[in-house]
Amino acid sequence: MTLTGGCFCGRVRYAIDRPLGPGRSCHCSRCRKAFSGSGSAYSEVEPGSFQWTAGEDELSRHETAPGWGLCFCRNCGSTLCGTGQGAVHGVTLGTVDGDPGVEIELHLFVDSRAPWDHIGGEAPRYAEMPPASDDSEGE
Repeated sequence: MTLTGGCFCGRVRYAIDRPLGPGRSCHCSRCRKAFSGSGSAYSEVEPGSFQWTAGEDELSRHETAPGWGLCFCRNCGSTLCGTGQGAVHGVTLGTVDGDPGVEIELHLFVDSRAPWDHIGGEAPRYAEMPPASDDSEGE
């Protein structure tokens, strides 16, 4: 099974050859700005499973913390993935073509969500990060 995806204008494309990790949604103020919405919706990818198939030269990168950041299309502005330690570690669910095969399983940083953000669904909500036993990391 290979998932594909890309940016709004179609210049940047990618493929993922293994299933995605659990879906997550981060509602922190940084994700609201980076994703221009109520937050981010993303899944982690297994190391080595992600590859750019077109338009890698159209990417811009923004470092959000030392060694960590986001990649987006410099033409249309779509945020495509999160990077860490020189590799893609997560993909934004909105850029996946069709059904990504995951649902949002948890919400992060809900205490800092926007006042207009009314989170729905049954997924657990965490004021900040979930307990370490959940093996979860935010973007």
